Amino acid sequence: MRLRAIEAGEGPKPPLVLLHGLFGQAQNFATVQKALAAARRVVALDLRNHGQSPHGPAMDYPAMAADVAETLAGLGVGSAVVLGHSMGGKVAMTLALAEPALVERLVVADIAPVDYPPAFRAYAAAMRAMPLSPSLTRRTADAALAAAVPDPGVRGFLLQNLRLDSDPPAWRIGLDEIAEALPAIEAAPPLREGVQYGGPTLVLSGENSDYIRAEHRPLFRRLFPAARFATVKGAGHWVHAERPEGFLAAVAAFLG
Repeated sequence: MRLRAIEAGEGPKPPLVLLHGLFGQAQNFATVQKALAAARRVVALDLRNHGQSPHGPAMDYPAMAADVAETLAGLGVGSAVVLGHSMGGKVAMTLALAEPALVERLVVADIAPVDYPPAFRAYAAAMRAMPLSPSLTRRTADAALAAAVPDPGVRGFLLQNLRLDSDPPAWRIGLDEIAEALPAIEAAPPLREGVQYGGPTLVLSGENSDYIRAEHRPLFRRLFPAARFATVKGAGHWVHAERPEGFLAAVAAFLG
């Protein structure tokens, strides 16, 4: 599947590819992309069923990694630095392990190659249950999600995917496809015994996030033997949005 891409910058250094998380979109990396595009070509992708990319029933990590590979080939990108956050981080790891020649360096932002609990199923259920009537407003949509999504910041993030300018209102994302695929998204990427990615790898976590734990480090080192670890002070799971300066400093230091 060819994905929608937002491009910025140019230069002789290997391009940088940005992969967003669940319910996100390429535009979530706008600040990061603008800063890093001063030194190289930066490509932010909408993953399948997200943003303006096509919708499809499969949401497993090999399918999403294959989308990225196909899209980069179509853009004339050979080997690239691949940076993924959350779900996008699992896609990036899957791509690096399956097609290491395509990944010059790897940055994994606040996710580990492990199974996670079903934290987002209530969000998806509430989004699917929202009546998309012509009278729907941002305020009433926010209220409809409040019981299942108590954090107003997370509600605002989810509601970026709601098109109130369509008649009737509609979800921009492939919400049904995502909801049905949540067990695969929550699961660890498929890992084959003995397969490693030996290129430079940065595992970046938020100081206030528990997505990457000390017990995950041996697995990271087994799969990515050149992995180094860094923490963004004061950041939670959405490291690039909550502390962009610290996030950019860590990424820039890794890229050199």
